[in-house]
Amino acid sequence: MKKVDVFTDGACKGNPGPGGWGVLLRMGRHEKEMSGGDPETTNNRMEMTAVIKALNALTEPCEVTLHTDSRYVIDGITKWVHGWKKKGWVNASKQPVRNADLWHDLIEAELRHKVSWIWVRGHSGHDENERVDKLASDAALAAG
Repeated sequence: MKKVDVFTDGACKGNPGPGGWGVLLRMGRHEKEMSGGDPETTNNRMEMTAVIKALNALTEPCEVTLHTDSRYVIDGITKWVHGWKKKGWVNASKQPVRNADLWHDLIEAELRHKVSWIWVRGHSGHDENERVDKLASDAALAAG
């Protein structure tokens, strides 16, 4: 199974507002950057979209080390989704889970791969996180 390092970030200019996502895929010395935007979205949706786009860009099952500064994404996919599934996609407050459409997409995208989730502190000089932050910010500005 191929090993891939993935770095993702989302950004929003206003929340909600114009948003963008950025991805860096790295396998050995090969790298690929991707980004995109949405004229009206939220930061959490862009963080999730970045991860979904990254995992779906891998054309075969891979061993993925995924680096993100989003606790929302990591906690959601590793902890919260299990309870949401059992409770019929309502949260602890008995409200519909926000971004359920993207959670379903993320669950499906993750299934094909063996993913290890790594949290990185945002805006702390982490080179790859700074790169994907710029991709996401530039995409958000272009979407605005």
